[in-house]
This record gives sequence, C-alpha cells and structure tokens, in this order.
Amino acid sequence: MNSALTKLLGVSSDALLPLWGNADAKLLEALGEIPVSLLDLLRCKNGFFAFESALHVYPLGCSSSSLDLVQWNEPRGWRYEYGDLLGMPVIFFAQDIFGNQFGISDQAVFLFYSEFAEIEPVAKNLDDWADVFLSDWKGLSGFDLAHEWQIQNRPVTEGERLIPKIPFVVGGKYDLTNLYAGRIMAAMRFRGSLARQLAKIPNGTPISLQIKNL
Repeated sequence: MNSALTKLLGVSSDALLPLWGNADAKLLEALGEIPVSLLDLLRCKNGFFAFESALHVYPLGCSSSSLDLVQWNEPRGWRYEYGDLLGMPVIFFAQDIFGNQFGISDQAVFLFYSEFAEIEPVAKNLDDWADVFLSDWKGLSGFDLAHEWQIQNRPVTEGERLIPKIPFVVGGKYDLTNLYAGRIMAAMRFRGSLARQLAKIPNGTPISLQIKNL
C-alpha cells in the first residue's frame, strides 16, 4: 500500500464494520471480480469516513446500519434507475458529500457525477486515486460546504449525504440554502430517473419533471 493510501487511512475514522470472515464469502461472489487493491484497502480498514464525513468509503459486510458494497452495487437498486446511462461494469466503492460516486474496474478508477449521469476516469488504479484525491481533497470531497453545513445544522449521519433542494443539473445552486441532509439511496434513485428523463430532451428545453415514489 502506497504512502497516499496510508495517509488517507491515517486521517479517517475507525472501520465501519469488522473484517469479514469465511462465512461472508458469498458477499464477494455477489460483487463478481473485485480488484485486489480494493480488497487490500478494506482489509486494512473495512469502510470509513474522512474529512468530516465528506468522503465515505463503503465497507464489505452485512449490516442493517451501514451501506455496504454489495447493497450499494445491487443491479436492481439505484443503479437500475439509470438504465443504459450506466452500462459499464464498475464497482462503486466511495462517495463525496453530494453522493457523486467513485468507482473502480480492472482498467481505472472513475468519478460518476450522479446528477449529470456522467462518468470519467480520474486515476489509473487505487493507489493513484489516493494521490489524486489527497492533492485536491477539498474539491473532490465537497469538504467546504460539508463543513459549513454541519456547523450550522448537525453532523451528517451514516446513509445521508447533502442533497440539493433544487437539483444542480436543473440550475440549483451550490450553497448552504439549497442543501439538506437526506437519504442517499432514495436520492440516487430519483437522480437516475431524472437523468433518464433529461437525456431524452435537447439542452435548454423547458422541462416538466415526472416524479414517482422510488
């Protein structure tokens, strides 16, 4: 493990779940091929928060109180709402304060902008991702808004992220008055549905959102 990953672990919380055992082997099967580097990271610390919860790395394991890798990457979960907009085989292992996702494959580490349904490579592997992240940890985690919002309100709890009242993708502002602490699973389902609706219309077209229970 390189010095950047070691440094990231050093400024993070305690592990969110105990290390998984042989009885949890089916968890690994459910996710398919997991990059060895991600397993090594989670063996050192099985999920954690960092930078006042602005960064959340998911643990591997079963828990009613923690988002875990298997639950989060379930094909019929929030990913399903994005449909063909999210077709590439990526395991999402972490998120920023707004619920933008960091994903990993055998080819690269990606950042998925969840409202815009856009995914881009940010690093060639997990070690490189730690270097990239720590070089711009405020920008890549959303720390400044996370810090100010929590000072004025309360700590963001496990399962929550800061959700815009007016989605950013339709002009919502990146400021404290447009943010609330909401359940990220429900927010991601909504974002997937919204992204599919917006993908069907040209830029600048007036829209009428179709919102359903997700």
